[in-house]
Amino acid sequence: MVRSSYSRNVTQVTDAQKDDVVLLAVPAAGAYLGVLRTATAGLAARLQFTLDEIEDLRIAVDEACAMLLAVAAPDADLSCRFTVTDSALIVETSVPTASAQVRLPGGESFSWQVLSALADDVGAHMEGRQAAIRLTKRRPA
Repeated sequence: MVRSSYSRNVTQVTDAQKDDVVLLAVPAAGAYLGVLRTATAGLAARLQFTLDEIEDLRIAVDEACAMLLAVAAPDADLSCRFTVTDSALIVETSVPTASAQVRLPGGESFSWQVLSALADDVGAHMEGRQAAIRLTKRRPA
């Protein structure tokens, strides 16, 4: 079952800048990654990314999710938060893990190199038993 929600989030003190936030949660299984790839492509198109940039983002989100699926707790949900700003698409994927001792692939791994090549900014962190990867792709000038 795919669970989704849409919310509007004000991130600046003024009303002039409002960001759209789209939240999706799917079962932590490879069969559901297509939903997240499709959402990524649709939101990137909204920011007028080129077809190549959209495909890069789809691949980056797929790679980030695959990294998280490898450490996901059984029967967990994979959450994806898309923040659409005037200048960027920020994608934060997260999943509960079976243990707080889980380690995500490091900066030298092939997976991390792929993410770094496809997104402008990449970061990962563990908070308790929650693993997260954040990607930022800035809108073309």
